[in-house]
Amino acid sequence: MARYLFHRLLVALPVLLGVSLFTFGLVRWIPGDPILVMLGPDAIGADVEGIRRLYGLDRPWPVQYVEWLTGVLRGDLGQSIRTRMPVGQSILQRLPVTIELTALSLLLGLLIGVPLAILAATNRGRSVDAAIGVISLLGISVPGFWLAILLMLLFSLHLRLLPSIGYVPLHESVAGNLRHLLLPAIGLALPLGATIMRFMRSSLLEVFGQDYIRTARAKGLTYLRTVLKHAVRNALIPVITVIGIQVGRLLGGAVIIEQIFALPGLGRLVFDGISTRDYPIVQGTVLAFTVVFILINLLVDVLYSVIDPRVRLTSR
Repeated sequence: MARYLFHRLLVALPVLLGVSLFTFGLVRWIPGDPILVMLGPDAIGADVEGIRRLYGLDRPWPVQYVEWLTGVLRGDLGQSIRTRMPVGQSILQRLPVTIELTALSLLLGLLIGVPLAILAATNRGRSVDAAIGVISLLGISVPGFWLAILLMLLFSLHLRLLPSIGYVPLHESVAGNLRHLLLPAIGLALPLGATIMRFMRSSLLEVFGQDYIRTARAKGLTYLRTVLKHAVRNALIPVITVIGIQVGRLLGGAVIIEQIFALPGLGRLVFDGISTRDYPIVQGTVLAFTVVFILINLLVDVLYSVIDPRVRLTSR
Protein backbone atom coordinates (compact mmCIF):
# COMPACT_ATOMS: atom_id res chain seq x y z
CA MET A 1 0.00 0.00 0.00
CA ALA A 2 2.75 2.49 0.96
CA ARG A 3 4.63 1.75 -2.26
CA TYR A 4 1.47 2.28 -4.29
CA LEU A 5 0.71 5.60 -2.60
CA PHE A 6 4.29 6.80 -3.15
CA HIS A 7 4.10 5.83 -6.83
CA ARG A 8 0.79 7.65 -7.32
CA LEU A 9 2.08 10.80 -5.65
CA LEU A 10 5.22 10.64 -7.80
CA VAL A 11 3.12 10.34 -10.96
CA ALA A 12 1.04 13.36 -9.84
CA LEU A 13 4.08 15.67 -9.92
CA PRO A 14 4.11 16.06 -13.76
CA VAL A 15 0.36 16.72 -13.62
CA LEU A 16 0.86 19.52 -11.11
CA LEU A 17 3.70 20.93 -13.19
CA GLY A 18 1.56 20.89 -16.34
CA VAL A 19 -1.41 22.51 -14.60
CA SER A 20 0.80 25.21 -13.12
CA LEU A 21 2.37 26.00 -16.50
CA PHE A 22 -0.98 26.03 -18.31
CA THR A 23 -2.61 28.24 -15.66
CA PHE A 24 0.36 30.62 -15.55
CA GLY A 25 0.19 31.19 -19.29
CA LEU A 26 -3.58 31.29 -19.53
CA VAL A 27 -4.19 33.97 -16.88
CA ARG A 28 -1.75 36.27 -18.63
CA TRP A 29 -3.82 36.07 -21.79
CA ILE A 30 -6.79 37.56 -19.94
CA PRO A 31 -7.28 41.12 -21.24
CA GLY A 32 -6.43 43.84 -18.74
CA ASP A 33 -3.51 44.98 -16.63
CA PRO A 34 -3.66 43.86 -12.96
CA ILE A 35 -1.78 46.98 -11.87
CA LEU A 36 -4.27 49.31 -13.60
CA VAL A 37 -7.13 47.30 -12.09
CA MET A 38 -5.62 47.85 -8.65
CA LEU A 39 -4.63 51.51 -9.01
CA GLY A 40 -7.38 52.67 -11.36
CA PRO A 41 -7.25 54.06 -14.90
CA ASP A 42 -6.02 57.48 -13.70
CA ALA A 43 -2.85 56.12 -12.10
CA ILE A 44 0.41 57.90 -12.90
CA GLY A 45 2.75 56.01 -15.21
CA ALA A 46 5.64 56.06 -12.73
CA ASP A 47 3.45 54.52 -10.02
CA VAL A 48 2.28 51.81 -12.40
CA GLU A 49 5.83 50.89 -13.39
CA GLY A 50 6.97 50.94 -9.75
CA ILE A 51 4.22 48.53 -8.66
CA ARG A 52 4.87 46.35 -11.69
CA ARG A 53 8.56 46.07 -10.75
CA LEU A 54 7.55 45.38 -7.12
CA TYR A 55 5.58 42.29 -8.15
CA GLY A 56 8.07 41.25 -10.82
CA LEU A 57 5.59 41.71 -13.66
CA ASP A 58 8.13 43.67 -15.73
CA ARG A 59 10.22 40.53 -16.25
CA PRO A 60 9.77 38.07 -19.17
CA TRP A 61 7.11 35.39 -18.63
CA PRO A 62 9.57 32.46 -18.44
CA VAL A 63 11.52 34.26 -15.71
CA GLN A 64 8.31 35.01 -13.80
CA TYR A 65 7.24 31.36 -14.03
CA VAL A 66 10.59 30.01 -12.80
CA GLU A 67 10.59 32.45 -9.88
CA TRP A 68 6.99 31.55 -8.98
CA LEU A 69 7.63 27.80 -9.28
CA THR A 70 10.76 28.12 -7.13
CA GLY A 71 8.64 29.84 -4.49
CA VAL A 72 6.01 27.10 -4.69
CA LEU A 73 8.67 24.45 -4.05
CA ARG A 74 9.60 26.39 -0.91
CA GLY A 75 5.94 26.55 0.15
CA ASP A 76 5.51 30.19 -0.92
CA LEU A 77 2.64 30.74 -3.38
CA GLY A 78 3.34 34.45 -3.66
CA GLN A 79 1.47 37.55 -2.58
CA SER A 80 -1.91 38.77 -3.75
CA ILE A 81 -1.67 41.86 -5.96
CA ARG A 82 -5.03 43.15 -4.73
CA THR A 83 -4.94 42.46 -0.97
CA ARG A 84 -1.15 42.01 -0.51
CA MET A 85 -1.88 38.97 1.67
CA PRO A 86 0.12 35.75 1.20
CA VAL A 87 -1.73 33.50 -1.26
CA GLY A 88 -1.22 30.46 0.96
CA GLN A 89 -2.87 32.22 3.88
CA SER A 90 -5.85 33.24 1.72
CA ILE A 91 -6.27 29.66 0.49
CA LEU A 92 -6.12 28.21 4.01
CA GLN A 93 -8.78 30.67 5.15
CA ARG A 94 -11.13 29.77 2.28
CA LEU A 95 -10.41 26.05 1.93
CA PRO A 96 -12.64 24.83 4.83
CA VAL A 97 -15.71 26.45 3.24
CA THR A 98 -15.21 24.67 -0.08
CA ILE A 99 -14.43 21.35 1.64
CA GLU A 100 -17.60 21.61 3.75
CA LEU A 101 -19.68 22.48 0.68
CA THR A 102 -18.21 19.64 -1.40
CA ALA A 103 -18.56 17.07 1.41
CA LEU A 104 -22.18 18.04 2.13
CA SER A 105 -23.02 18.01 -1.60
CA LEU A 106 -21.45 14.56 -1.98
CA LEU A 107 -23.35 13.22 1.03
CA LEU A 108 -26.67 14.58 -0.25
CA GLY A 109 -25.92 13.25 -3.73
CA LEU A 110 -25.36 9.76 -2.33
CA LEU A 111 -28.50 9.95 -0.18
CA ILE A 112 -30.47 10.90 -3.28
CA GLY A 113 -28.83 8.69 -5.90
CA VAL A 114 -28.25 5.33 -4.16
CA PRO A 115 -31.80 4.75 -2.77
CA LEU A 116 -33.38 5.85 -6.06
CA ALA A 117 -31.04 3.53 -7.99
CA ILE A 118 -32.00 0.57 -5.78
CA LEU A 119 -35.68 1.42 -6.16
CA ALA A 120 -35.40 1.75 -9.94
CA ALA A 121 -33.30 -1.41 -10.42
CA THR A 122 -35.61 -3.56 -8.27
CA ASN A 123 -38.61 -2.28 -10.26
CA ARG A 124 -37.08 -2.53 -13.73
CA GLY A 125 -39.53 -1.83 -16.53
CA ARG A 126 -42.28 -0.58 -14.22
CA SER A 127 -43.75 2.89 -13.85
CA VAL A 128 -41.53 3.61 -10.83
CA ASP A 129 -38.42 2.91 -12.91
CA ALA A 130 -39.67 5.18 -15.71
CA ALA A 131 -40.53 8.01 -13.31
CA ILE A 132 -37.11 7.86 -11.64
CA GLY A 133 -35.48 7.82 -15.08
CA VAL A 134 -37.30 11.03 -16.05
CA ILE A 135 -36.30 12.69 -12.77
CA SER A 136 -32.65 11.73 -13.24
CA LEU A 137 -32.67 13.05 -16.80
CA LEU A 138 -34.03 16.38 -15.57
CA GLY A 139 -31.43 16.47 -12.80
CA ILE A 140 -28.59 16.00 -15.28
CA SER A 141 -29.99 18.44 -17.84
CA VAL A 142 -30.82 21.42 -15.59
CA PRO A 143 -27.91 23.94 -15.38
CA GLY A 144 -26.52 24.23 -11.87
CA PHE A 145 -26.61 28.03 -11.71
CA TRP A 146 -30.27 28.11 -12.82
CA LEU A 147 -31.19 25.48 -10.25
CA ALA A 148 -29.37 27.48 -7.55
CA ILE A 149 -31.36 30.61 -8.41
CA LEU A 150 -34.64 28.67 -8.31
CA LEU A 151 -33.76 27.24 -4.89
CA MET A 152 -32.92 30.72 -3.63
CA LEU A 153 -36.21 32.14 -4.92
CA LEU A 154 -38.28 29.31 -3.43
CA PHE A 155 -36.69 28.64 -0.04
CA SER A 156 -35.28 32.08 0.75
CA LEU A 157 -37.52 34.72 -0.82
CA HIS A 158 -40.92 32.97 -0.85
CA LEU A 159 -40.85 30.41 1.98
CA ARG A 160 -38.18 32.23 4.04
CA LEU A 161 -36.91 28.95 5.44
CA LEU A 162 -33.20 29.27 4.63
CA PRO A 163 -30.81 32.22 4.19
CA SER A 164 -29.93 33.14 0.63
CA ILE A 165 -26.39 34.45 1.18
CA GLY A 166 -23.67 34.44 3.81
CA TYR A 167 -21.74 31.89 5.82
CA VAL A 168 -21.42 30.90 9.48
CA PRO A 169 -18.23 29.01 10.47
CA LEU A 170 -18.76 25.51 11.81
CA HIS A 171 -17.02 26.26 15.10
CA GLU A 172 -19.40 29.15 15.80
CA SER A 173 -22.68 27.35 15.14
CA VAL A 174 -23.28 23.91 13.65
CA ALA A 175 -26.95 24.69 12.95
CA GLY A 176 -26.12 28.07 11.42
CA ASN A 177 -23.39 26.54 9.29
CA LEU A 178 -25.77 23.88 7.99
CA ARG A 179 -28.56 26.40 7.27
CA HIS A 180 -26.24 28.54 5.13
CA LEU A 181 -24.68 25.60 3.26
CA LEU A 182 -27.84 23.57 2.66
CA LEU A 183 -29.17 25.48 -0.37
CA PRO A 184 -25.86 25.66 -2.28
CA ALA A 185 -25.18 22.01 -1.39
CA ILE A 186 -28.58 20.97 -2.78
CA GLY A 187 -27.84 22.92 -5.95
CA LEU A 188 -24.69 20.84 -6.44
CA ALA A 189 -26.12 17.57 -5.09
CA LEU A 190 -29.17 17.19 -7.35
CA PRO A 191 -27.22 16.80 -10.64
CA LEU A 192 -24.70 14.60 -8.80
CA GLY A 193 -27.44 12.42 -7.35
CA ALA A 194 -29.00 12.00 -10.80
CA THR A 195 -25.66 10.89 -12.27
CA ILE A 196 -25.02 8.45 -9.41
CA MET A 197 -28.53 7.04 -9.80
CA ARG A 198 -28.09 6.25 -13.49
CA PHE A 199 -24.70 4.54 -13.05
CA MET A 200 -25.77 2.72 -9.89
CA ARG A 201 -28.93 1.41 -11.55
CA SER A 202 -26.96 0.05 -14.54
CA SER A 203 -24.40 -1.53 -12.23
CA LEU A 204 -27.10 -3.14 -10.09
CA LEU A 205 -28.86 -4.62 -13.10
CA GLU A 206 -25.56 -6.17 -14.20
CA VAL A 207 -24.93 -7.59 -10.72
CA PHE A 208 -28.45 -9.06 -10.51
CA GLY A 209 -27.53 -11.41 -13.34
CA GLN A 210 -24.50 -12.89 -11.56
CA ASP A 211 -24.44 -16.46 -10.26
CA TYR A 212 -23.74 -15.52 -6.63
CA ILE A 213 -26.99 -13.52 -6.50
CA ARG A 214 -28.97 -16.58 -7.65
CA THR A 215 -27.03 -18.71 -5.15
CA ALA A 216 -27.87 -16.34 -2.30
CA ARG A 217 -31.55 -16.48 -3.23
CA ALA A 218 -31.39 -20.29 -3.46
CA LYS A 219 -29.93 -20.45 0.07
CA GLY A 220 -33.08 -18.79 1.38
CA LEU A 221 -32.03 -15.13 1.72
CA THR A 222 -34.85 -12.66 1.20
CA TYR A 223 -34.78 -10.52 -1.91
CA LEU A 224 -34.22 -7.32 0.07
CA ARG A 225 -31.35 -8.80 2.09
CA THR A 226 -29.76 -10.20 -1.06
CA VAL A 227 -29.87 -6.77 -2.69
CA LEU A 228 -28.56 -4.84 0.31
CA LYS A 229 -25.92 -7.34 1.47
CA HIS A 230 -24.55 -8.67 -1.81
CA ALA A 231 -25.69 -6.65 -4.82
CA VAL A 232 -25.21 -3.09 -3.56
CA ARG A 233 -21.67 -3.61 -2.32
CA ASN A 234 -20.49 -5.16 -5.57
CA ALA A 235 -22.31 -2.53 -7.63
CA LEU A 236 -20.47 0.28 -5.84
CA ILE A 237 -17.11 -0.29 -7.59
CA PRO A 238 -17.98 1.52 -10.87
CA VAL A 239 -20.06 4.06 -8.95
CA ILE A 240 -17.05 5.04 -6.83
CA THR A 241 -15.14 5.76 -10.04
CA VAL A 242 -17.96 8.05 -11.17
CA ILE A 243 -18.00 9.78 -7.78
CA GLY A 244 -14.26 10.45 -8.00
CA ILE A 245 -14.75 12.08 -11.40
CA GLN A 246 -17.82 14.00 -10.26
CA VAL A 247 -15.91 15.54 -7.35
CA GLY A 248 -14.01 17.51 -9.98
CA ARG A 249 -17.36 18.78 -11.26
CA LEU A 250 -18.34 19.72 -7.72
CA LEU A 251 -15.15 21.73 -7.29
CA GLY A 252 -15.74 23.44 -10.64
CA GLY A 253 -19.40 24.10 -9.81
CA ALA A 254 -18.36 25.62 -6.48
CA VAL A 255 -16.89 28.57 -8.39
CA ILE A 256 -20.37 29.61 -9.59
CA ILE A 257 -22.36 28.42 -6.57
CA GLU A 258 -20.14 30.23 -4.08
CA GLN A 259 -20.51 33.42 -6.09
CA ILE A 260 -24.31 33.12 -6.20
CA PHE A 261 -24.67 32.42 -2.47
CA ALA A 262 -21.79 34.72 -1.41
CA LEU A 263 -19.82 31.92 0.26
CA PRO A 264 -16.21 32.82 1.13
CA GLY A 265 -14.68 29.69 -0.37
CA LEU A 266 -11.97 28.87 -2.90
CA GLY A 267 -14.44 29.15 -5.77
CA ARG A 268 -15.23 32.76 -4.95
CA LEU A 269 -11.55 33.46 -4.34
CA VAL A 270 -10.55 32.31 -7.82
CA PHE A 271 -13.53 34.16 -9.34
CA ASP A 272 -12.46 37.41 -7.65
CA GLY A 273 -8.87 36.72 -8.71
CA ILE A 274 -9.87 36.40 -12.36
CA SER A 275 -12.06 39.52 -12.16
CA THR A 276 -9.22 41.63 -10.74
CA ARG A 277 -6.44 39.97 -12.80
CA ASP A 278 -4.80 38.84 -9.54
CA TYR A 279 -2.35 36.37 -11.10
CA PRO A 280 -0.88 34.88 -7.88
CA ILE A 281 -4.36 34.20 -6.45
CA VAL A 282 -5.57 32.44 -9.61
CA GLN A 283 -2.38 30.39 -9.96
CA GLY A 284 -2.33 29.34 -6.31
CA THR A 285 -6.04 28.53 -6.12
CA VAL A 286 -6.07 26.42 -9.30
CA LEU A 287 -3.03 24.55 -7.98
CA ALA A 288 -4.88 23.94 -4.68
CA PHE A 289 -7.93 22.64 -6.60
CA THR A 290 -5.65 20.28 -8.52
CA VAL A 291 -4.04 18.93 -5.35
CA VAL A 292 -7.45 18.31 -3.76
CA PHE A 293 -8.69 16.52 -6.89
CA ILE A 294 -5.57 14.31 -7.04
CA LEU A 295 -5.91 13.36 -3.36
CA ILE A 296 -9.61 12.53 -3.79
CA ASN A 297 -8.88 10.26 -6.76
CA LEU A 298 -6.17 8.58 -4.71
CA LEU A 299 -8.70 8.02 -1.94
CA VAL A 300 -11.12 6.52 -4.49
CA ASP A 301 -8.49 3.99 -5.57
CA VAL A 302 -7.86 3.02 -1.94
CA LEU A 303 -11.60 2.56 -1.40
CA TYR A 304 -11.64 -0.09 -4.15
CA SER A 305 -9.61 -2.44 -1.97
CA VAL A 306 -11.75 -1.64 1.07
CA ILE A 307 -15.05 -2.43 -0.64
CA ASP A 308 -13.77 -5.40 -2.66
CA PRO A 309 -10.90 -7.36 -0.99
CA ARG A 310 -10.16 -8.99 -4.35
CA VAL A 311 -8.80 -5.67 -5.62
CA ARG A 312 -5.07 -5.41 -5.05
CA LEU A 313 -3.30 -2.06 -5.32
CA THR A 314 0.03 -2.25 -7.14
CA SER A 315 2.41 0.35 -8.47
CA ARG A 316 2.94 -1.58 -11.73
